[in-house]
Amino acid sequence: MEHITLLLAIVIVTALVFDFTNGFHDTANAMATTISTGALKPKTAVAMSAVLNLVGAFLSVEVAKTISGGIINEDGLRTEVIFAALVGAILWNLLTWLVGLPSSSSHALFGGLIGAAVMSAGWSSVDGGTVVTKVLLPAVAAPVVAGLAALLATRLTYRIGGKVTGGAQEKATAKGYRAGQIASAGLVSLAHGTNDAQKTMGIITLALVTGGVLAPGSNPPVWVIVCAGLAIALGTYLGGWRIIRTMGSGLTELKPPQGFAAQTSAATVILASSHLGFSLSTTQSCSGAVMGAGLGRKGGVVRWSTATRMFVAWGLTLPAAGLVGAGAEFLTKQGTWGVVVVAALLIAGSGAIWVLSRRKPVGHGDVAPDAEPAGVVTTAIAAVSPPPTAAAQAQAHDLTATIPAPAAPVTDPARPATV
Repeated sequence: MEHITLLLAIVIVTALVFDFTNGFHDTANAMATTISTGALKPKTAVAMSAVLNLVGAFLSVEVAKTISGGIINEDGLRTEVIFAALVGAILWNLLTWLVGLPSSSSHALFGGLIGAAVMSAGWSSVDGGTVVTKVLLPAVAAPVVAGLAALLATRLTYRIGGKVTGGAQEKATAKGYRAGQIASAGLVSLAHGTNDAQKTMGIITLALVTGGVLAPGSNPPVWVIVCAGLAIALGTYLGGWRIIRTMGSGLTELKPPQGFAAQTSAATVILASSHLGFSLSTTQSCSGAVMGAGLGRKGGVVRWSTATRMFVAWGLTLPAAGLVGAGAEFLTKQGTWGVVVVAALLIAGSGAIWVLSRRKPVGHGDVAPDAEPAGVVTTAIAAVSPPPTAAAQAQAHDLTATIPAPAAPVTDPARPATV
């Protein structure tokens, strides 16, 4: 019993660490566009998002019940399986954060859980129907639906706003959109807490069930909800500045009307899915909405090279986290020493990723909106035409001094003018 108690404690702490990484990994979902358009200062934005993430954690437990009793068969499931699943999810979260890619923390968790369960008890331990209907289908539909909604909302916004003329009215309209963007960003943060914090609640509840502390089908205890909400809020407050930079300006350039449309569309999709118990990726929903808003403005473009890298990361998340989770479960099956080895590998891998991130640190000052960048032609000319050296400048000065300017024609005063 002491071993189980100690293992449960390790799993709970690891789950809260995952929740923490989920917070700073997904801060960009709510606040990247708000920061990039200048509606909020970076530090203010993440503080606001953290508070609303905490509030959102108390609004529902439907997603938590989907994870704790829907995807994996609880009968005969060992607590070590959950620990192995969390290792895969945490390492994938940290790796994608390092390269600044907004991948799905939710799918990292699901991938790790599925991989560890299959390694432990075979494919029969996974409810394939639930995985398809509540994980895979929402993963495909969410970014598409959010993107189309943001595209249509952006076009409608600009059509209505196009009737506004005059400098004063345009400034007032932009100010109004920024206020609306702050409100919609708060809604996304609330939705993120409602959806993503529940995933950690579900994992901890599942661990308590496998350890015999809770009966199968139980709702998350209050202390689990509080701890999960605080962990994700703390991670959000620290700010995942690398991913905020990618989401805010790496995908497309957004104006306040576009940011408002993108965030409102994403929040609607996330809250609707949370109500239905669909554990979709808030990252994919927000990324799809940002791309849709970028295409919705006339002349707007999406940087498809960045989008392609993001799509590849989305596709790799489930299998990559699943492989790591399966490998970690293979070690934990060997006994106590295997659990110790997996814990050591998790600490070493996380530490190595943090050391690599310090080589090129990204802070809140790197994501604030800057002045308008130089045009393409100007940048290209500056790149191929180096500034003149001191010798060249001196030579030009000598040439100017030695070549006199042509004198103006002088008329002869003695010769009369010809009429």
